[in-house]
Amino acid sequence: MNWQTATLLATLYDYAVQTRTLARIGARVLWNYDIANLRDAIAAQDPNALTLDIPCGGGLAVGDNPRHIAADISRHMLTRARRKTRTLLQADIYALPFPPSTFDACVTYNGLHCLDDPAAALRELARVLRPGGTLTGTTLVRGAGRDPLITAMQRAGIFGAPGTAADLRTWLTTAGLTAIELTPSGAVTGFTARK
Repeated sequence: MNWQTATLLATLYDYAVQTRTLARIGARVLWNYDIANLRDAIAAQDPNALTLDIPCGGGLAVGDNPRHIAADISRHMLTRARRKTRTLLQADIYALPFPPSTFDACVTYNGLHCLDDPAAALRELARVLRPGGTLTGTTLVRGAGRDPLITAMQRAGIFGAPGTAADLRTWLTTAGLTAIELTPSGAVTGFTARK
């Protein structure tokens, strides 16, 4: 799926995620996931840290904070995120337009499983993270009871190449990150790691 041009699907997805009741029910039914975990991770972000949020989608994790840079490849999603912030950038997660060690924190919520090469995306996020900085995110993983649905989403072109929780740990380690913590909830795994 080309998230740059799939505006109807992106709009429906964003509406569901931004609507608390729909998000809670959808996350539980589809992925056996307690979406309160995502909201807790977002609330725990340091507002003083220079943070890159990619893909930001419709801006679930953004606020009106000039130190929080919301980025997405989809111009449509950036337009939706503009409702919450003006600090937006259209960017490709595989080729970020920042020098090494720019950000105190990088966040990537619910996007890695849509990518064809999540490991490459994590390496690029680690590149722009300063030493001592933190990468936080969530992603769907295989091997957590929802593989048939994940496969159907891949066949529909919505998902890229989600891995298992073990793959996620390997990708984070290979990106040069340490202090890795994985927090599974249904088919979603939350993660934090430090550079």
